Amino acid sequence: MVSRSYSNLLELASGEAPLPNIGRISRRIPRIMTVAGILSDIDDDGSESVGSDPSSSSGQRDRIIIVANQLPIKVHRRLDSSKGWTFSWDLNSILLQLKDGSRDEELEYIYVGCLKEDIHLSDHEEVSQILWDTFKCVPTFVPPELFNRYYHGFCKQQLWPLFHYMLPLLPDLGGRFNRPMWQAYVSVNKIFADRIMEVINPEDDFVWIHDYHLMVLPTFLRKRFNRVKLGFFLHSPFPSSEIYRTLPIREELLRALLNSDLIGFHTFDYARHFLSCCSRMLGLSYESKRGYIGLEYYGRTVSIKILPVGIHMGQLQSVLNLPETEAKVVELISQFSARGRTMLLGVDDMDIFKGISLKLLAMEQLLLQHPEKQGKVVLVQIANPARGKGKDVQEVQDETFATVKRINETFGAPGYDPVILIDQPLKFYERVAYYVVAECCLVTAVRDGMNLIPYEYIISRQGNEKLDKALGIESSLVKKSMLVLSEFIGCSPSLSGAIRVNPWNIDGVAEAMESALVMAEAEKQLRHEKHYRYVSTHDVAYWARSFLHDLERTCKDHARCRSWGIGFGLSFRVVALDPNFRKLAMEHIVSAYRRTTNRAILLDYDGTLMPQNSIDKKPTSRTVEILNSLCRDKNNIVFTVSARSRATLTEWFSSCEKLGIAAEHGYFLRLNRDEEWETFVPIVDCKWKQVTEPVMKLYTETTDGSVIEIKETTMGWCYEDADPDFGSCQAKELLNHLESVLANEPVTVRSGQNCVEVKPQGVSKGLVAKRLLSMMQEKGMVPDFVLCIGDDRSDEDMFEMITSSLNGPSIAPSAEVFACTVGRKPSKAKYYLDDTVEIIKLMQGLASVAEQMIPS
Repeated sequence: MVSRSYSNLLELASGEAPLPNIGRISRRIPRIMTVAGILSDIDDDGSESVGSDPSSSSGQRDRIIIVANQLPIKVHRRLDSSKGWTFSWDLNSILLQLKDGSRDEELEYIYVGCLKEDIHLSDHEEVSQILWDTFKCVPTFVPPELFNRYYHGFCKQQLWPLFHYMLPLLPDLGGRFNRPMWQAYVSVNKIFADRIMEVINPEDDFVWIHDYHLMVLPTFLRKRFNRVKLGFFLHSPFPSSEIYRTLPIREELLRALLNSDLIGFHTFDYARHFLSCCSRMLGLSYESKRGYIGLEYYGRTVSIKILPVGIHMGQLQSVLNLPETEAKVVELISQFSARGRTMLLGVDDMDIFKGISLKLLAMEQLLLQHPEKQGKVVLVQIANPARGKGKDVQEVQDETFATVKRINETFGAPGYDPVILIDQPLKFYERVAYYVVAECCLVTAVRDGMNLIPYEYIISRQGNEKLDKALGIESSLVKKSMLVLSEFIGCSPSLSGAIRVNPWNIDGVAEAMESALVMAEAEKQLRHEKHYRYVSTHDVAYWARSFLHDLERTCKDHARCRSWGIGFGLSFRVVALDPNFRKLAMEHIVSAYRRTTNRAILLDYDGTLMPQNSIDKKPTSRTVEILNSLCRDKNNIVFTVSARSRATLTEWFSSCEKLGIAAEHGYFLRLNRDEEWETFVPIVDCKWKQVTEPVMKLYTETTDGSVIEIKETTMGWCYEDADPDFGSCQAKELLNHLESVLANEPVTVRSGQNCVEVKPQGVSKGLVAKRLLSMMQEKGMVPDFVLCIGDDRSDEDMFEMITSSLNGPSIAPSAEVFACTVGRKPSKAKYYLDDTVEIIKLMQGLASVAEQMIPS
């Protein structure tokens, strides 16, 4: 079933041979994808996205395929003589809870992921069929040894520490990059892709991938189905670029994520770090349009979603209503409140990033600084089992036990332990009961993706009538809760009423604990009300609906665009273009050139005839020779249109006798070398430069790598050599600053490619195109061939002017018009060429034809 090219992709990415197909779903499962949709010759040709048989999807409900490392399924081995397995939903799984976020009964959810137990190979087909028929789940079977290298190896020893800001400076501090583990990671992602292919209807289904375990999966799916509707949500932090850039396979992961249509993050910080990495490593820029952040990536817009996940309100409230919960609350009240003791609560996994030992040290400091709290305050620390394993987990456990023992020996008394450590798994209702009784919840992780413990605590403290009665309070009273939160967890920005702390500052955390205990009741109530309003309205249902709504919005134009894949291995990406936007073919334009008699040729300079990253900006002898060849044909009018000064352009093109030059975006224009310079607009008073120059100097002094370019009528602040993030940030500030101080001046302030420019109002390259066409019309040379090539925003004015003139008298009715931009990107041009190398080749081809057509 796996095509030849698809296997090659895995080999290129991982360096190891593809795995045999493991545990395919039985043929009895309804097949959505047709056989024609997976033929290798379709996959290899790089054409339109793979389609599906229309008959296969008729009458189907809209479907969402949820993909994660683990299925939301509990697995139990039968203990009776029948052997085998039993399965049930894991109601605590967020993957299952997000299904409740859809109020549309027409949606069908399919889950793809691994099971928590190892299933023998002989049982794969039977288990697959049971899970599909009963739960609409597709299990991904991974051999144990491979799974260990993938999950406990690459995911937990390399990605997870790095994403939580732990650099592998020493072998013991986070895992050093291990290529066999990376290959295992790619191989497992490939297995996931194979399973998805068995059930996907690529034209209709939405695919939602979860978390860092499957970061290269988007590439495998996009390789198969160019138009797949694909969302990805990262549930962990995304580190700053300084941290992320240490990863040897950094670009592979970024490009894989960019094969998604929508990428979700819990906080703006995580999204900002990701965007910064895309800018620094891939040269991509982003912009916000009507509130949506988007990255342009090979013609596709990759949207960025920032929204923290919520909790399942219905599930938590049902647990609060359980009699078992009420009974546990009564037990805890007798254990703490009835004895005059106030409970502080911590609930954390036993891993290195949850900061348990730092919290214990803060508790110790509280008891030292406030002896009156001894015997009256108890910290209950619930320590859930770590999700990973290794030396670091054991060290955390040992340190935690030793610290608890020391504190209890120092401050304890008969019948009183200041710290109660619960390291055995608790049932959910028992944990909820602790939330209900605790006066303050402490979440002091040193780094955490989201952490929903504070949300659960807030809803539990809101309680219900039965619990109010058990607590001995009136239901009509306003509830209260207190939170001490680390600044470094994802939910912290959402809970503005919490006391935020730096978990490394032991004294600061101890002070926060004291403040939470002594704060006025009215203040506690106000903070609780604010938090409750947010958490109750931004639950998991809200999160899921919002993400899926944005995914649908992002994918709505898939069918309209032409798309095809380029690149090998994990560098694969899809180019998506407007149906009318296509590459300018040499044979096409040469044929048109030969057929026509009057030709207008407009060429931008920087980024078109000369690469942007070139240090020596002077035209090469080859470029000058090409221009002269085109100019020698008396039927051609050739112009170079540039933002550079007329002095510079005069010097550079002194040997081009017939070349027309437009300088400073067209403010100055010269028809040929022997003509005088003319201006499009009246000569302006440039007193505005006296205001502009000091402002630009201020930003130049504070932005290393930036320079000021002063010309006769324009000034530019260029930051091409500055730090891309800082330069872009400074450019936006400078733009606003200049717009403010020059509001009453006859100038326009605009941002360009790595620059902010001030120029006289009414000047644009579009006026150059208009002047050229009208001049040719006056001479009786109405052009029947128009070629215009440019690379940035200022050149779009030329494209727009030419397009608007097509039905007018300045262009022949049957004219061949070629508006061409550099690179595949949204543009008003209908053609593109990839880079300046292709442009020079094209111009060389036209020059050769021109030489042949000139009478000897």
